[in-house]
Amino acid sequence: MKLKLDLHEIFNKGQDIDRALRGIMDEAVAKKATLVEIIPGKGSGQLKKRVLRFLDQKDVKQLYHRVGTDSKNFGRVFVHFRWK
Repeated sequence: MKLKLDLHEIFNKGQDIDRALRGIMDEAVAKKATLVEIIPGKGSGQLKKRVLRFLDQKDVKQLYHRVGTDSKNFGRVFVHFRWK
């Protein structure tokens, strides 16, 4: 199962971004999704940095297996999960 979160619409609303990221991670855990695609967009890269900082938090980091980026599209972040 793959989940997708597009941050284009809330790019300038800090609390909404954090809430959306937390929500998609909770949903991925609840549904045991194998992949979450987060789309911060290309832009200046600030939103992508914010997403990566969120994913690097200790409590969040323990939820997923690894983070990857799309080599052809700078504006996408993939969060991979491994379930046993």
